Amino acid sequence: MELWMQAGDYVSDGSGGFVCLEGAEALLQRVLFRLCARRGSFPLLPELGSNLYQLGKENSTRRLSAARQYVAEALTEEAVTVESVALQPAEAGRIAVEVELSYEGEQLQVLLMV
Repeated sequence: MELWMQAGDYVSDGSGGFVCLEGAEALLQRVLFRLCARRGSFPLLPELGSNLYQLGKENSTRRLSAARQYVAEALTEEAVTVESVALQPAEAGRIAVEVELSYEGEQLQVLLMV
């Protein structure tokens, strides 16, 4: 069970508590957190997070392989298989990272901007 976060805040259930997620939704919440958090930014958990924020520093020929490596490193503790990682240019010089995962036979997709 995971608490649902949206835009950096927990989502209220309207009665003083927070919305809880289970199953694949909880997994996606954890995956998004691990991919968006900067690796090394939690002193007590230095392996938590990813280095995806550094993709802009990579040259274009190495960017996709670096993204694959960063995603794999970030998700080693999750019970998912990374099926594919794709990159697309986005507005304002950002990069859209699309990750396809499989979890207990179910295909899941995550899209984030770095």
